[in-house]
Amino acid sequence: MYIDPHIHMVSRTTDDYQRMALAGCVAITEPAFWAGYDRSSPQGFYDYFRLLTEYEPKRAATYGIKHHTWLCINPKEAEDPGFAREVIALFPQFLDRPNVLGIGEIGLNKNSRNELQILEEHIAFAAKHDLLILVHTPHLEDKLKGTRLIIDAIRRNGDIQPGRVLIDHVEEHTVKTVLDAGFWAGMTLYPDTKCTPQRAADIVEMYGKERLWINSAGDWGHSDPLAVPKAQVEMRRRGHDEATIRRISFENPVTFLSQSGKFHV
Repeated sequence: MYIDPHIHMVSRTTDDYQRMALAGCVAITEPAFWAGYDRSSPQGFYDYFRLLTEYEPKRAATYGIKHHTWLCINPKEAEDPGFAREVIALFPQFLDRPNVLGIGEIGLNKNSRNELQILEEHIAFAAKHDLLILVHTPHLEDKLKGTRLIIDAIRRNGDIQPGRVLIDHVEEHTVKTVLDAGFWAGMTLYPDTKCTPQRAADIVEMYGKERLWINSAGDWGHSDPLAVPKAQVEMRRRGHDEATIRRISFENPVTFLSQSGKFHV
């Protein structure tokens, strides 16, 4: 039994839900993200949020999987602050939906000034409404710098508790920075980029299992919706006990996500 706490099921087929259920998936959370193209109007986001809060929960329930989601405008589409603010203005209409956990995945893409400004406005919105936060960190060439910028932005808002923030896409050179600052860290597993199941097992062996989880992302690109159970298999192969495997693939996500009051397994 496992939870995939960061997977973009709008980009996956129904067959993937079936395969995940057979592999032991009982719950997922789906952060809002880039749809494979830049949306041309806030109405596009409104329809997307309806998809995340109305349709996907029903599709997941067909296979016995609980579906939860997050709201945001992804940093890839945040270069126009005026447009981004129109999208943020839609959030209150969806906050009372039973599967909305918080704000995410917010963060940085190119570490630009406009991205940082909209990141700060997302953080302020989360603080105002006492919401959990899920953060996207930039790709490899800017990851460490972007991670530090994100941590500084969260710290500047004194109303955010680090234990209510998950910083995702950590790798070997950023995980310690995130954990030392008191945040939760997510290892996003890909077949051959970011963090593979083998590298995730390495990180657990180096840094332990506190405030750490694994997820698949399962997005539009080359990705694997079964990455979490494959990481479980890799850890068993290395001799990790079942308690450790369950901790990072089930119990840690439950502990963090249950702070929302809406997460149920």
